Amino acid sequence: MKTEYNISLDKIIKEFSLEELCMPKPGEEILISNHEINRPGLQFAGYFEYFAPERIQILGISEIEFLRRFTEEKARERIEKFFMNAPVAVIIARGLNVEDYYTEIAEKYSVPLLRSGMSTSELTAALIAFLNLHLAPRITRHGVFVEVYGEGILILGESGIGKSETAIELVKRGHRLIADDAVEIKKVSSKSLIGSAPDNIRHFIELRGIGIINASRIFGIGAVKPTEKVDLVVNLELWDVNKVYDRMGIDNQTTEILGLKIPSMTIPVKPGRNLAVIIEVAAMNSRQKKLGYNAAEDLLNRLGMTDDVAGGKK
Repeated sequence: MKTEYNISLDKIIKEFSLEELCMPKPGEEILISNHEINRPGLQFAGYFEYFAPERIQILGISEIEFLRRFTEEKARERIEKFFMNAPVAVIIARGLNVEDYYTEIAEKYSVPLLRSGMSTSELTAALIAFLNLHLAPRITRHGVFVEVYGEGILILGESGIGKSETAIELVKRGHRLIADDAVEIKKVSSKSLIGSAPDNIRHFIELRGIGIINASRIFGIGAVKPTEKVDLVVNLELWDVNKVYDRMGIDNQTTEILGLKIPSMTIPVKPGRNLAVIIEVAAMNSRQKKLGYNAAEDLLNRLGMTDDVAGGKK
């Protein structure tokens, strides 16, 4: 069953510095669970067939001025019908001043009425981005998440294989830690995953034989980062002499997380391999591929082997 997440209206009020015109109950008790918003122009025109009261409603100049074309009696009637449908919250944009009966009707139907100084478009875009992040589907994966040359690298593997030690080496080489042991991954759009650490273990790393360390205290605040997009998944596994590992990089491996296929690779681990350097190279190679350059394909083109690979003759 799909898990639904919510955020309190109080957090939205604080995030966007909203003015409270009417708050029927504490913001902590009002929960928002829909990441979409609505501008109720059609509702003020009388069309409520597909109205979704669980969405935050935003009133801009268009809606306010449309209602001002009517007599006060007619305007009140339309506003009352709108608030009667119990929207979860209504925000007036641009710091617009409205007639007193807006607040009176909001109080009558116990609907939160707020005001923002932001423009309607700016408020809409910022609010959607904020809600997408906080209401996104999410999972927690056991692993390490680091930023290397601007790429978000999710390192997975069995316990004791060296994920945390690799993260420490990467941090020492100037890269940044996002999460160790538990990585919370959110699907913030149809194409993007964002990784972060749970609040209670953020910046902490467990090193066997040493114990728990705080990366931000030891290496400085510049060595950590709260969130990053998941660009590449690196699977660490013990070297298996009987397994054939990809030596060219022609095959485009992916790992599916929350329905999205993320580029991935498997790196065999054995004594003498510098995993931090390998992951640095993997990050740079990932960036080159996103920019349209694939070194393996370039080499095969130079050797005139492109047709052989396309035909399966490796």
